[in-house]
Amino acid sequence: MTTQHHTLLIIGGGAAGVSVANNMRRQNADIDIAIVEPSEVHYYQPGFTIIGGGAYTMKQTTRNEADLIHPSVTWIKDYAETFQPDGNSVTLRSGDTISYDYLVVCPGLQLDWDKIEGLKETLNKNNVCSNYSAETVEYTWECIQTIQEGTALFTQPPMPIKCAGAPQKIMYLAADRFRKRGTLDKFNIEFLNAGPGIFGVPFFAKALSKVVAGYGIKTNFNHNLVAIDGPAKTATFEVTDGEGNKQRIAKAFDMIHVTPPQSAPDFIKKSPLANAAGWIDVNPKTLQHNKYGNIFGLGDAAATSNAKTAAAVRKQVPVVVDNILSLRNSNDVREGYDGYGSCPLTTSLNTVMLAEFSYDGKVTPSFPLLDPRENRWIWWWGKTTGFPWLYWHLMIKGYRIDIPHLECYAKKFLKED
Repeated sequence: MTTQHHTLLIIGGGAAGVSVANNMRRQNADIDIAIVEPSEVHYYQPGFTIIGGGAYTMKQTTRNEADLIHPSVTWIKDYAETFQPDGNSVTLRSGDTISYDYLVVCPGLQLDWDKIEGLKETLNKNNVCSNYSAETVEYTWECIQTIQEGTALFTQPPMPIKCAGAPQKIMYLAADRFRKRGTLDKFNIEFLNAGPGIFGVPFFAKALSKVVAGYGIKTNFNHNLVAIDGPAKTATFEVTDGEGNKQRIAKAFDMIHVTPPQSAPDFIKKSPLANAAGWIDVNPKTLQHNKYGNIFGLGDAAATSNAKTAAAVRKQVPVVVDNILSLRNSNDVREGYDGYGSCPLTTSLNTVMLAEFSYDGKVTPSFPLLDPRENRWIWWWGKTTGFPWLYWHLMIKGYRIDIPHLECYAKKFLKED
């Protein structure tokens, strides 16, 4: 067992971790940075939706982790296991201990496949697919290509999940594929959401209801997928009525796209860094830990109520980096994050509704004069070309892309709503 020390230690080498490391390096050429990340492959996860829809390839979303981390940053290829924040140290799965001056924790979410009975046994066969992992996303496209008619179900578990719009994005892409093939009328497409509505921000929910109607999709709310029998092509849902009574119903399917329940990783849940719900207990505006001043959390595992998207990470990274540098200079941290998240909702194979919003569901677009509810080709170009380019060439490399997102841009459209 070895012990090493780093000025800044980062747990997690996904979008948040790599961006923090590289952004910090651009702000400070000398600070000693280390990143703990076991995976050798880095995925652009926003691309998974369009892989499932047949408009992107796995190769386009994949890079080697080694090519993304600045060469001056120490990469520790291991898993973080336990945290000893009172002693400023982290113990790795190998048994090694690393001490730090500042700690940034951003390990992402874990996919809780096991919470749906029978799912693991049937996933990736029997037309049971999911865009939510690199191992399963290509099978979604296979299912959409081969199915010719019947019932296609699309599920959404209780929140929070990565990109709250993703469970319905793939549904619209599938429906548009069927329409372009001339077979949409041969399908019964249903959206089954554990939540009470189609989208958490009413302004966009109304617009999405029109998209749903345009495809003839049936929506079912307060329907939570609890079990699946692949060979029998049956899905079991727990349905909650207005009084809170629960009952189970079974639905037959010819194809089902499953969004798994998600939570903070187990090693976070059982750590002293977690709040009662298992998320990294940070101030939602400064991203500083509420108990340990030299610890910060961001990304999907942080206890912030924003949409868990790469766009949120882009806005969180400079706040974390600047606050750490501020503390090093014996200055105060600042409230720099307003809960911004962006969800490019793929409403067809050539249009996207760009939903941008901040804490409390405030609609905060980045582009004035454009109605955020409109389904536009320009955002499809963004989804498939522009946003991935920004991710790989600017955000991940540590450059800051600060496009103002302002509530006043949406005022005119909110009045019309």
